Amino acid sequence: MREIVLDTETTGLDPETGDRVVEIGCLELINHVPTGRTLHHYFNPERDMPEEAFRVHGLSAEFLSGYPVFAALADEVMEFLGDATLVIHNASFDMKFLNKELQLLGRPPIPMARALDTVAMARRKYPGAQVSLDALCRRFEIDNSNRSLHGALIDADLLASVYLELIGGRQPDLMAPPAEENRGAAATGDGPKTIERIDRVYREPRPHAPSPEEAAAHAAFLEKLKSPLWLNGAGS
Repeated sequence: MREIVLDTETTGLDPETGDRVVEIGCLELINHVPTGRTLHHYFNPERDMPEEAFRVHGLSAEFLSGYPVFAALADEVMEFLGDATLVIHNASFDMKFLNKELQLLGRPPIPMARALDTVAMARRKYPGAQVSLDALCRRFEIDNSNRSLHGALIDADLLASVYLELIGGRQPDLMAPPAEENRGAAATGDGPKTIERIDRVYREPRPHAPSPEEAAAHAAFLEKLKSPLWLNGAGS
């Protein structure tokens, strides 16, 4: 199962009023385990950077002017996303920005059904509690000390850890390896092995009734007992 943990930074809150994506960070999970594959890009928004947005992520228009526009890297972004589930904190925000960028290029939108919103997951699991990324990092004791400003790849990495805690915690050792990997390991003698069937000879159950000699010895022993309880009706 392939999932992409995704985060974006933007020039503001509403792409319909001209705000643009200025950074994207993506991290790949296979069977909920990070593979080490990431995608990270800055984009030139071809517009100014409002002070409110700059205070959030620290990306100035001057800094971004040296980077490609979204259109130049759209193919690479979409190829990395593939058809994977997109794990996003407050998914509606990032999805509307990504889909606006795609719309401007005449491309079809990414269906919202592909997005898994970790804000909604956290609210269901912890009703009434704070569900910001920082709050969830504190809850799960995830080190976010390097997050002085928002950054797409930093936030995607933190979100991957938060997501794994929301679905039950990091237990990759309990997960079975993919079938292809298991077959290769068994063939080389390394790693997990295939289960070998062992056929055993069927044996009839042994009789447990006493022999005539054993029964006679037992009766002789009982005759030596004086007033046994089972003969005088005691306890009935």
